[in-house]
Amino acid sequence: MSIVQTENLTYTYSLGTPFEKTAVKDVNIAIDEGELCGIIGHTGSGKSTLIQHLNGLVKPTSGSVFIDGQNIWDKGVKIRDIRFKVGLVFQYPEYQIFEDTVFKDIAFGPKNMGLSEDEVSRRVKDSAEIVGLRPETLGKSPFELSGGQKRRVAIAGVMAMEPKVLILDEPVAGLDPKGREKILAQIKRYRDEKNATVLLISHSMEDVARFTTKILVMENGGVFCYDTPPKVFGRAAELASMGLSVPQITRVINRLKSAGIDIPGDIYTVEYAVKKINEYLARK
Repeated sequence: MSIVQTENLTYTYSLGTPFEKTAVKDVNIAIDEGELCGIIGHTGSGKSTLIQHLNGLVKPTSGSVFIDGQNIWDKGVKIRDIRFKVGLVFQYPEYQIFEDTVFKDIAFGPKNMGLSEDEVSRRVKDSAEIVGLRPETLGKSPFELSGGQKRRVAIAGVMAMEPKVLILDEPVAGLDPKGREKILAQIKRYRDEKNATVLLISHSMEDVARFTTKILVMENGGVFCYDTPPKVFGRAAELASMGLSVPQITRVINRLKSAGIDIPGDIYTVEYAVKKINEYLARK
């Protein structure tokens, strides 16, 4: 069943003015419950505008947005409730931290949901544990933490609302490789433990290839394709024409194939490449 769906979704900035620009045009997508969906596209392709529609931050110029089968702009629907169901983490979320302790910052969302103190406490501790924050960190000021820890606090604050759909805009931007790996693994853990749907905007083809089950490719405000990683990265030439690349390992394997080395399959992760190269060597 589709938990996120759009029908002919269109959004135009500055409508009726000389600065009018259509950022999203006739977007039709249906994302199933439990997917870990990567969203890619060049700058200006409409990725960020699209995700802001999914929790009601932006109202469509035309078309519809459905969350869990419900049109979020139908009469009687409370956008506040939609935002508890669809959690959105903006790029560099650590700049949105404001409370004087980590516990209070993570608890802000759940408290606004009207939950009991016991339930708020449970959610704070659960989400902190998922993102790898130690219990003793909860009493500290978030401003004393490292950049990577601050980002975990901010992500935990959205996770603590236990949204059915978690959307993250470049959640590992600016982090070192170790930090990137940890946060992506924690996001995947949230999805697995809560049976949530995750949408992940990223410019890193390697991250998208390794961590997602489906990939949505945006181009000029529309949908270029929505498919599995092997099928998307199997269209390397088309992606290149759009200013996008494929994972580095895919480029390496494609070069080997062009040199006459017969390594079968659409390869987009290092682990899969190792397996296929070993199989090739064994045949030889």
